[in-house]
Amino acid sequence: MRHFLLGPGFGRALWMTPLWGAIGFGIVVLCRWGGGWHPLLLSEPLILVAGLVAAPVGFLGGIGAFDYWTNYVLGKPTPEHEDHSGHGAKSWKDYFRVNTDHKVIGVQYLVTTMIFFIIGGMLAMIIRAQLAKPQSTYVGPHTYNALFSVHASLMIFLFVIPAFAGLANFVVPLMLGAADMAFPRLNALSFWLLPIAGLMMLSSFIVGGFAGGWTGYATLNSTHEGIGAIFFNQGVQWAGASSIMTALNFLVTIITMRAPGMTFWRMPLLVWANFTTSLLVVVATPFIAGSQFFSMFDHVMHTAFFTPVGGGYPLGYQHIFWFYSHPAVYIMMLPGFGIMSEVIAVFSRKPVFGYRLMALSLMAIVVLGFSVWAHHMFTSGMSSWLRIPMMITTLLIAVPTGIKIFSWLATIWGGKLHLRTPMLFALGFLSMFVIGGLSGVMLGAVPIDQHVTDTYFIVAHIHYVLFGGSVFTIFAGIYYWFPKMTGRMYNERLGKLHFWLTFVGFNLTFFPMHILGTEGMIRRVAYYPSRFASLNMFISLASFGLGASVLVFLYNMITSWRFGEIAPANPWRAMTLEWLVSSPPPTFNFDEIPQVVGSPYEYGVVGAQHAILAPSRAPELEEVPV
Repeated sequence: MRHFLLGPGFGRALWMTPLWGAIGFGIVVLCRWGGGWHPLLLSEPLILVAGLVAAPVGFLGGIGAFDYWTNYVLGKPTPEHEDHSGHGAKSWKDYFRVNTDHKVIGVQYLVTTMIFFIIGGMLAMIIRAQLAKPQSTYVGPHTYNALFSVHASLMIFLFVIPAFAGLANFVVPLMLGAADMAFPRLNALSFWLLPIAGLMMLSSFIVGGFAGGWTGYATLNSTHEGIGAIFFNQGVQWAGASSIMTALNFLVTIITMRAPGMTFWRMPLLVWANFTTSLLVVVATPFIAGSQFFSMFDHVMHTAFFTPVGGGYPLGYQHIFWFYSHPAVYIMMLPGFGIMSEVIAVFSRKPVFGYRLMALSLMAIVVLGFSVWAHHMFTSGMSSWLRIPMMITTLLIAVPTGIKIFSWLATIWGGKLHLRTPMLFALGFLSMFVIGGLSGVMLGAVPIDQHVTDTYFIVAHIHYVLFGGSVFTIFAGIYYWFPKMTGRMYNERLGKLHFWLTFVGFNLTFFPMHILGTEGMIRRVAYYPSRFASLNMFISLASFGLGASVLVFLYNMITSWRFGEIAPANPWRAMTLEWLVSSPPPTFNFDEIPQVVGSPYEYGVVGAQHAILAPSRAPELEEVPV
């Protein structure tokens, strides 16, 4: 019992969380008393400091996230549980503690983000139930607004962005030939910030929810919303801090921990994708942090950053927010581009067409991504002279993206295609992302954007980009690396069933929204004119089918992880480094440092190798069906 209460873990967190919350409560009361402010017990600063800042810090301290650094600062010896003796997973319990193994952390990320994906999907089902008929009364207008706000926030900040981080956490160190990430303890801490952010957003329903959308525009969120807006502000801060920690870790790992012989031009494109994504995160995420701090200060401390009455600039919030959030679109896309390059090359049995241009196009997207933010603001009242330059840069950024599309098509052309589940999701991504990209080019034109802004055309576009793009690539990556992560093969028939249910359900759900938008149906409203009733009923029914497809995925993953066929080290006959080791990999990945000797994509070239291990330790070649 003593170890349970005083050792790192959920037992210690049970009492440290309320203790730190109480400390935060006391600090607020003491400050208000000292400043002569009344009433002493004001709900907003108390909830903010005690519940949304201090209590989460106490929870992190309780589970042991700060133990190593605390002992280091105090000059104490490294605790036993921090000396890497607990590195890796020897049982399922090791996934429920602070663990420094990048592979364990990758699985923690993926399972956690999948839980938030399911919760966000359930919120979407409620939204579609409300919209099945023009005047449905399942939920009221404010609750409806809170539902789509939390749905979008969970899907963006707690699913898509961290799901890619989870896949990269598992795979990138292996691809580099490294034993782990550069900063394992920081890596562990960055994961545990995510459940805090997600629970914070979901807890907003207790106080009425935040109903200002995932964008949290000022002055709606900063002045007119209830206390739920603070939950949104802080949830974004915790998720953003996690992203920055992870990105810094990836940058240092990729720059300093590559295996001998792995030059930048021998890195797999997934590593390139995460390198460029990390650059975006480090540069852009502080801007959304600033926007949320300013909005929160306006709400809690009654400052006037965005309040016109006090001399604030409301449009300033949108400029700051979108300066992050358009690069964030690429933060949610570039890792998927990397996954597509791996999957398409392997299952086409051909080298990636235009490898160097593919890597350079990633860098071009990083640079151009910071020059297009104001196309989200064509109808906001911003300076009219800014529209044309933003329209031009918006159309220009389609060029490096188009390079990638044509490169993937050229890689597929003439290849020996193996239509396994990862490849099906890759092909589905190609078609869906092209549709989303074409509607994006349309929205980049000022006249079209002004016509369809705030309609369901925008809803269709963002889902074709983020679901048809990001989610399809996440599924492709999970299926592709599932054997490496678990040591088991998934059920191929169930995987293909999942793809077709998702592909058909997705298109039946979101393609008709283009029609609704061009006909004038406004988004973010709980009630709508009866002339849109038939199409909305069709969309709602299709969305329930799309939601049901996830059950096939969950059943396949759970049963295959437990009972699936034992996976060989390299079931796909891939060339990158992670497939040189067993499935799942050893605790510290490689028994010896691999030597990189060639390109990672020389499929079809006789005798080509990407890397070699010492002859005495090299695994025997396995018989894998072609």
